[in-house]
Amino acid sequence: MRLPVLCGGLALGFAAGVFAAGMVPSAGAQTGAQAPAPAAPLTARIVNLAAMSEDEIGPLINNTDLRSRTLVATANGTVALQSGNVFKHFHEETDEIQFILDGSGSFWLGDREVQVKPGDLIIVPRGTPHAGSHATTGRFRAIAIKLPPQRANDTHPVP
Repeated sequence: MRLPVLCGGLALGFAAGVFAAGMVPSAGAQTGAQAPAPAAPLTARIVNLAAMSEDEIGPLINNTDLRSRTLVATANGTVALQSGNVFKHFHEETDEIQFILDGSGSFWLGDREVQVKPGDLIIVPRGTPHAGSHATTGRFRAIAIKLPPQRANDTHPVP
């Protein structure tokens, strides 16, 4: 059951990226702690996200509960595996699509707190406040697609 949902979510995310790439102006690659690797030609590979440990995802970022590992970095967008929680924020220049792999609980989306669970696809247009809030089961783990790639200074905290 989880594999078809995961594959469907990845396919939907890829299609959204291809669609949005033609509509959204390109931005420079982000820099700093969450910086993706410079855009390089894609290589064919398989990444087993379920087997990836917290340490393999990466260290905690900037004294938060969030770990992130960039899996794909192109001039048009990035794909990362994220684990944990992040403060409520928005991006001015980047649209974000998250596919929840593990963990359930509440998630801020706009001005409301909604319940999310594995298999949910969260679409966050630029300017929309969002954050994982309270994981009630497990730890939030999600695929995060950012279109165009997020610049380092494009994370704006929301009270």
